Amino acid sequence: MTTKRWTLVILSLIAAFAIASNLLSSFTEPQFQSRLELYQTDLVLQASELQLDDSNFDSARKSLLGENPTKPAIEAYSKFLQSTQAQLTKAQTELVEAKNRSVAPEETVYLEKLVAKNEKVVAETALRLGILQAETNDLKAAQATWEKLPPAARPELESIQQTVSAVSGLFKQPPQIVNDADALIKKNLDGWFRDRSLTRLYQLQQRQTELNEVQAQAQIKAEQAFSGLAIATSFSAIGGLLGAGLILFLLGQWAVRRKQSVLSLDNSATWPALWDWEAILQVLLGFLLVGQAIVPLGLRAVLQAAGVRSDQFTSRGTAFFFLINYLLVAAVSLAILYFSIRPFLSETDRPWFRIKLGGKWILWGLGGYLVAIPIVTVISLVNQAIWQGKGGSNPLLPIALQGRDGVALTIFFVMAAIAAPIFEEILFRGFLLPSLTRYLPMSGAIAASALIFAIAHLSLAEILPLTVLGMILGFVYVRSQNLLASIMIHSLWNAGTLISLFVLGGASN
Repeated sequence: MTTKRWTLVILSLIAAFAIASNLLSSFTEPQFQSRLELYQTDLVLQASELQLDDSNFDSARKSLLGENPTKPAIEAYSKFLQSTQAQLTKAQTELVEAKNRSVAPEETVYLEKLVAKNEKVVAETALRLGILQAETNDLKAAQATWEKLPPAARPELESIQQTVSAVSGLFKQPPQIVNDADALIKKNLDGWFRDRSLTRLYQLQQRQTELNEVQAQAQIKAEQAFSGLAIATSFSAIGGLLGAGLILFLLGQWAVRRKQSVLSLDNSATWPALWDWEAILQVLLGFLLVGQAIVPLGLRAVLQAAGVRSDQFTSRGTAFFFLINYLLVAAVSLAILYFSIRPFLSETDRPWFRIKLGGKWILWGLGGYLVAIPIVTVISLVNQAIWQGKGGSNPLLPIALQGRDGVALTIFFVMAAIAAPIFEEILFRGFLLPSLTRYLPMSGAIAASALIFAIAHLSLAEILPLTVLGMILGFVYVRSQNLLASIMIHSLWNAGTLISLFVLGGASN
């Protein structure tokens, strides 16, 4: 082999090792889905406080929230507490081993921060779970849960321990009210947990004015939470039903028409095999190098030269930073792609990246999106059962859920719903999928490009659902022969995810 090919092979091995390391490190990180479930649980609890004298509302309330929202909330919090305790134990073990091995100070500092973070999550979760159990009069279980709090070795843990003492005293007979119970509850609790604790406190203290204010605010928040849940649930349900119906129709058509059906790849047009594995590796390695090293390190150097720390950014600053980083990665990666394949494009008069404004690409895009909703949802449930809340997630999702800044949220939306679909579809469907048809049948190229697309997101827990989504994107591109169709699906998918998070986040605010 030539020197260039040997270089590509060596770099590929290094890249494979780096990707494997990133994926393995993501295993210790919690899935966003686990946090999202708790977030939705909190909203359900908040919405359950809504009181309206309307029989129709009672029916809708039971349909949306269930008969007894507290019971599934206890199950959700118990499961999350068990998961976070396991992560804490693992981090503590790794920290002890690191200190015994005298590893680099940076690794020790990282593990100490990880332990502190997990201790705080365990303490906050145990505090809330105990309140849920106490509200159902299971005081023995509540006390056992509160005893699981980590030792108060840091100020924030000490504050949570004090809050536990304040809250647990409200359920004792006779009640024991600490002097600063009001302040502790307001500091360390929010939503339903805060309202319930303050309500019990003010009732015991016979502070009617404060009690009326808390109950009035609880009704306002309950109405917002109920509306947000109704919108998000309706959106998912309608999309899922339409998608399931479309899947049944397509399967029926395939059973009758086979090669003439929409699901058949037999009559799909192919691409000319213009370049070999060398060009494919060159583009993918360029994308990885730019995305994981050149652009991040370059931006970090610029920030250091300007005396700016990224951890001190506001939400708007963080949004701009993510956008600039992504646009630079996309621009440089597309430049590498162009210069890698430019010598070959003159060898054919057929367009390689097929974009046509006319045709049925909108129908393909909408249909592909509807089909993706039930399929990826089911796969995600299976995936969650496999990883048990571990495996990491997209770092933008918690920001989108908890964001308050409209400008920042708009920037994230533009990046996720416009920039990402265009760039990623050009790279993975426009270039990679057709390139792989030189070595694989069309179905194999669709599957392989989808797997690489999923791995490129560097989150272990997202590989399975993103691979399935990537296969749908690839199939639609091959059948529609128009990159706009897969871009539309990708855009709708990201936009739908963000809008659901915006709605849920807005309801909680």
